[in-house]
Amino acid sequence: MLHRILAKSRYLMLIAVIGSFAASVTLLIYGALETITTIAHTTTGSISSENSKKLILSCVEVVDLFLLATVFYITALGLYELFIDERIKVPIWLEIHTIDDLKTKLTSVIVVVLSVLFLAEVVRWNGGTNILPLGASIALVIASLTYFLSSQVKKTKSD
Repeated sequence: MLHRILAKSRYLMLIAVIGSFAASVTLLIYGALETITTIAHTTTGSISSENSKKLILSCVEVVDLFLLATVFYITALGLYELFIDERIKVPIWLEIHTIDDLKTKLTSVIVVVLSVLFLAEVVRWNGGTNILPLGASIALVIASLTYFLSSQVKKTKSD
């Protein structure tokens, strides 16, 4: 009886799959609406270096939304593949067979999200506050995640 309960409990992961997928869809829709809004403001505004800076910042923030949507989608897909059904058709580069595969894919996207976040801060920066601590913090996190990824690759090759 306990064996059956534990075997069926893997379907509880559907909660995480559905939640992650819903978050992904929500971010994609919001990103699309933000894109439309950005385009609408671009066509109605005057052309100036200040407006171009605002346009660049808006576009970077939209990309950040889409990247976060990707993180949630990969999470949903990975958890589904790991716990529910691994026969789902995905490109080879998106196949997830272990938790380490999922962690590696998510870590890679997080590095890009952090880079885009810093880029947005650089574009927004007006010279007033010191941006170096933020950049150093993000660089430290990216370096740590890169080390984590490289140790995962070494671990996989040695297996």
